[in-house]
Amino acid sequence: MSHGMPRLNVYGRVLIVRRVLEEGWAPAAAAESLGISRATAYKWLRRFRDEGLAGLADRSSRPHRSPRRLSSAAELESLELRQERKLGPHRLAGITGRPRSTCYAVLCRHRVHRLAWMDRPTGRVIRRYERDAPGELIHVDVKKLGRIPPGGGHCALGRSPETRRLKTRANGYDFVHAAVDDHSRLAYAEGHTDERGATCTAFLRRARAFYEAHGIRIQAVMTDNALSYVHSQAFREALVEIGARHVRIAPYRPQTTGKVERFNRILLEEWAYCRPYSDNQARLDLLPGWLHLYNHHRSHTALGGLPPIARVNNVPGNYS
Repeated sequence: MSHGMPRLNVYGRVLIVRRVLEEGWAPAAAAESLGISRATAYKWLRRFRDEGLAGLADRSSRPHRSPRRLSSAAELESLELRQERKLGPHRLAGITGRPRSTCYAVLCRHRVHRLAWMDRPTGRVIRRYERDAPGELIHVDVKKLGRIPPGGGHCALGRSPETRRLKTRANGYDFVHAAVDDHSRLAYAEGHTDERGATCTAFLRRARAFYEAHGIRIQAVMTDNALSYVHSQAFREALVEIGARHVRIAPYRPQTTGKVERFNRILLEEWAYCRPYSDNQARLDLLPGWLHLYNHHRSHTALGGLPPIARVNNVPGNYS
């Protein structure tokens, strides 16, 4: 690897050689003209005399020998622990008794993938993808949430025998239906009392209207293999009406719809469980406002810190 800010490139080294050997400049004068030390000028002259033009090329900064480097057996021990137990450098350091930086260097030297890139149970590298334009693919999913009893749950009242009795009462569940655009991450969500095919179909039609209001035409809808998506005639008819393909993920592979799964996690952390609510309706009433915050103001790491609306072309103030 070459120096990040080299004083001389190959052309400058050739210039030193020409000025000294062909034009008769003193090495000190040639070094001063290029803003380098005399020792550097003599170094490149020596390499040219020994190796010719090939000697002026960049060289690796790797040392010729590393007497304190771990032995092959020690490196193999760390690699086997990583493969068998899926351990990172911090835990490898605790088990092997070596510095964390050393364990990390071993993993990098053997090009071992980061744990964040890996599916832990299978050890497969997760394939990340992103569509080229808004609307090419919409991820759709349902998140199940326990309803908050009147007066609030344990977040508002604390954990006590009374709140435990409130929990045992059949408060039921809310089902948050969510749609996330693969390219822009623009999201739409609604809270419902069930996840039946008719509800999913009505949600899809309203999601279509939401995206069309932003100039996005849905071309494909990706879902899991829930019965409300796969065996619902109404849902299939809605897809035909929209003109979108139905993309189903492979069984037991929720990573394929990872964008909406990640949205569900953000939904829980920043809306559903971010504060105590007095009742269930109070939480549902805040969902539209939180969605606006997510789409228009919340920075997204996958978008370089921009909100999802920044990737939608035809909104006011965005003419890209």
